[in-house]
Amino acid sequence: MYFGKPITYLIKTTLLSILFVLKLTTRLSKIHFPNYNFPKLHITRQISSSFISWLAIILVTLISMGNLSLILLKWYQSLPSLSTLENPPSLTTKILDRNGALLYQIYRDENRSLIKLTELPNYFIQATIAIEDKNFFTHHGLDFIGIIRAFSKNIVNCRLYTRSCTPEGGSTITQQLIKNTLLTSQKNISRKLKEAVLAIMVEREYSKEKILELYLNEVNYGGTAYGIQAASEFYFNKSANQLTLSESALLAGLTTSPTTLSPLGSHPYLAKERQLLVLSKMVENGFISQDEKLKASLEPLILRPKNISISAPHFVMWLKEQLVTDYGEDLISQGGLTITTTLDLNKQQILESEINQELLRLQNLKVTNAAGLITNPQNGEVLAMVGSHDYYDYEHDGQVNITTSKRQPGSSIKPITYLLALMNGLGPNSTIEDAPACFASQGQPPYCPQNYDGRFHGSVTLRTALASSYNIPAVKLLNSLGITNMINLAKQMGITTWDNPSRFGLSLTLGGGEVKMVDMAEVYGTIANNGTHVPLKDILSITDSNGRMLKPITNEFSSEEVIPPSIAFQISNILSDNLARSPAFGYNSVLNIPNNQVAVKTGTTNNLRDNWTFGYTQNVLVATWVGNNDNSPMSSVVSGITGASPIWRHTIDKLLDPKNPNVFTPPPGTRKIALCKETKGIYCKGLCPSAPIYEYFTAGSEPKDTCQQQQSGTIQ
Repeated sequence: MYFGKPITYLIKTTLLSILFVLKLTTRLSKIHFPNYNFPKLHITRQISSSFISWLAIILVTLISMGNLSLILLKWYQSLPSLSTLENPPSLTTKILDRNGALLYQIYRDENRSLIKLTELPNYFIQATIAIEDKNFFTHHGLDFIGIIRAFSKNIVNCRLYTRSCTPEGGSTITQQLIKNTLLTSQKNISRKLKEAVLAIMVEREYSKEKILELYLNEVNYGGTAYGIQAASEFYFNKSANQLTLSESALLAGLTTSPTTLSPLGSHPYLAKERQLLVLSKMVENGFISQDEKLKASLEPLILRPKNISISAPHFVMWLKEQLVTDYGEDLISQGGLTITTTLDLNKQQILESEINQELLRLQNLKVTNAAGLITNPQNGEVLAMVGSHDYYDYEHDGQVNITTSKRQPGSSIKPITYLLALMNGLGPNSTIEDAPACFASQGQPPYCPQNYDGRFHGSVTLRTALASSYNIPAVKLLNSLGITNMINLAKQMGITTWDNPSRFGLSLTLGGGEVKMVDMAEVYGTIANNGTHVPLKDILSITDSNGRMLKPITNEFSSEEVIPPSIAFQISNILSDNLARSPAFGYNSVLNIPNNQVAVKTGTTNNLRDNWTFGYTQNVLVATWVGNNDNSPMSSVVSGITGASPIWRHTIDKLLDPKNPNVFTPPPGTRKIALCKETKGIYCKGLCPSAPIYEYFTAGSEPKDTCQQQQSGTIQ
């Protein structure tokens, strides 16, 4: 029974009691006394009325107190027994792929090794006390000063300032022990009251040393590491009694948010920042000196984690971070949930295999890492995510998820500029001069872009300029269209990293602004989805331990049309035009997939630090990247058609259905027009020396000349 129902019951019964007594009072006041000759009758009536009122008050009070006593008794009886404190129930949270295959499970290790408090290094105990509950040995279960301090800090940091913050908790170690073992993770008044009452009861029942020992053997340090002994073995492959000061500070800092702060998670630098905070707190509390802090902070942390059973580790950790944000660390780590994800393990294994094979071929080209994504553009479902070639390569930060990291996109960002151009009245057959050009910017030297091949190609159509990825035409277009307009469109399509437009120049269209692969998957997914933006999705359903749906299975998803379908189709048609890309890539490049229309765009940064390929049909999108986590440049051999492109090609080959070749279908409002190759006008037999070429236009934007006008020479 939670606290809401008893309170409601108390209010209802009290109100009913008051109504009953008032009704009784009203009836008594209406009693008609016989008209005896009794001179003080009005006084008697007043006394009777006063007596009845006092009687009513006493009656209501007694009834309310009786109700309250019953409610408090029932509430007290609902408290869990302290006898389960040392043997908490075990609930396993399972993360599954879309077909039910197990990706990962979070559980309390039933065979974990317990360790006595006396066996732990003093450093570790002091680190835990300093960061979690500095008044642990002086309070009686509740630290009211700590609660007030945390409340005031949260008001200042999280309310008054606009910067993001991590709220500080006011719970004691005793309260955390109870929350982790005896209570659910549900956040309401009843649970907090139970936690407070149980904390006082536990402090009366157990010694401080026993409480601390129970806590350290119970608390989660990340993933499946419950208890300090399991954590020490997991992260450092040693017993907890061998932990150094540096290692102790790292582990003690994890418990507040083990998913986010884990040194093996997506943000390993956060673990180091937390370790430094723990060391500072230890200095504040007089546990260590400044010299000891400095020495510990400089000590290299050598992680030797045990192998854990996990598939698609970057996806799982990315997903787990989101789940913790939405549902809380306790529910995800201990709630016994079943989480069915969008990931397809078969597609995941295909992408992993292709990445590993290509890296073997590139090992002499100064390439150490690769990453990739597979999504469904129609609904945003993430079907595969490979954040690095080896999650367990801790020496090279293999746990860093490149698909969610900021990197420069090179020319793969250009389609946004061309979308903007088409939306502003230009057509795929519009021409632009690929010739030397410089652009002045106040306080900056002139910006003079160069093409990748170092040449100039004269008058080219927008189709050829985009498909062959010429730089100068893209910069000229952006200069005329406006950087702010490009940024606004990019944000509508999914880019989340361009938060300060003032820091970008014309090089933005060549990859001068950092992006995330997951965002770029939304950008290309928007084009593939006929101009409708759909956010990425990673969860199909969540079920709790009782079978109740926390997130039910649904085919609904948010979407917004940000590009006219006919213009999105024009870009897909250009990016799947092998003839238009041939001047730069050759006719038989790895980008050409015979008998299929597959749109594809590459991107390589000038400094050779990032190499990308994004390609899609209407039903599947594959994004790939190669590079180095330390941002060191690759060999010049890596280009637009090596590195990321072979991974993309071999992966998408396995995903396409050979029996149903892909074709991009023109949406309503799109017209296919025969043009003269030389004049770019309407094709007129006998007037045009070459065979016709075909171009797609949005209705109303097609060329207006006619063969009669061409014949008479009256073309405007």
